[in-house]
Amino acid sequence: DAAVRARYGVPADRYADFAALRGDPSDGLPGVPGVGEKTAARLIERYGSIDGILAALDDSDSSFAPGLRTKLAAARDYLAVAPTVVRVALDVALPELPTALPTAPADPERLLELAGRWNLAGSARRLVDALAARADA
Repeated sequence: DAAVRARYGVPADRYADFAALRGDPSDGLPGVPGVGEKTAARLIERYGSIDGILAALDDSDSSFAPGLRTKLAAARDYLAVAPTVVRVALDVALPELPTALPTAPADPERLLELAGRWNLAGSARRLVDALAARADA
């Protein structure tokens, strides 16, 4: 938690909301146009979560700057669904799987196909490089 707070200015349990606000291209999150790291961190610090921000948008007494209020209101539909997309699912039944890490992708061509299809080439490359480095260690 301390490392996340030091780097991003938000508690670790609020990082998903922070990322949804400011955007994260590596995760395919567009973010709210015009909201960067500092603004996202201030919003999370002040309102606690995206739900808190959305509630404050509905409160005419909340003290958003007019431009920020407009940006957040325009992104309301995105903000309403972003937390569901960003948060790690904890309620999925998974089969027993081997715990040993592979040293290479089982199906490199399929990995390349999926990485291209979902615009994850950079992430896929980092994964393959990490696996290869582990195999060399």
